[in-house]
Amino acid sequence: MTDFAGKTYWLIGASEGLGRALAKDLSAEGANLVISARSEDRLQSLRDEVGDARVVAFDVTDPAAVQQAVHAAGDVDGIIYNAGAYDPMRATEWESQSALTMCEVNFMGAMRVLGEVVPNLVRKGQGDITLVGSLAGYSGLPASIGYGASKAAMVSLAETMRHDLRDTGVLVRLVNPGFIKTRLTQKNEFKMPQLMTPEVAAKHVLKAMRRSRFRTDFPAPFSWFICSLAFLPDLLVYRGR
Repeated sequence: MTDFAGKTYWLIGASEGLGRALAKDLSAEGANLVISARSEDRLQSLRDEVGDARVVAFDVTDPAAVQQAVHAAGDVDGIIYNAGAYDPMRATEWESQSALTMCEVNFMGAMRVLGEVVPNLVRKGQGDITLVGSLAGYSGLPASIGYGASKAAMVSLAETMRHDLRDTGVLVRLVNPGFIKTRLTQKNEFKMPQLMTPEVAAKHVLKAMRRSRFRTDFPAPFSWFICSLAFLPDLLVYRGR
């Protein structure tokens, strides 16, 4: 069981939604926080709410900014990658810039940050990495060009890291939420099953971070349904196409 008190966690994607709620929960548990996102104003307001945190504002799509942010964050016990971009998009309405931005933020940003952080954690022989994926990463879904592919890549990345870092003292876990009520999901025009508040989702992530298990999918039973799609025949899933 992980004790957060006195440990330093770098939370990337902390300014809104799940990240903001998780920052408050970690602070309440006694963790020292480094909070990051693009908006320094929102990070400053979060720091005022939690009482104490170091603000490191940067853009995960900018390699130079990532390197500077890693240096500014300094030595940390754990890192949580929660940066995310989302636009509902069908292949029939493909907008290249939006699709590429989702991939840059959701996946390539993680690659940039982890490429700088992981070697240091391995050398140190300890560290805790939490990657926030999505249930959308398990199966190609309608209107998820860019988003679904980037989250599928995150799932694969986490699985590979868990294998490779097994004996290094660096623990990797993956959390895959369903729908969370945020400014991003407000773009959806369909009914979202088991829509969660950021506060409820943060409690799931915090619970996952207390344990060493690799994967946490939530909420049930919606997560069970999404995972079951991989076992259905293509003829049923894709309607014979």
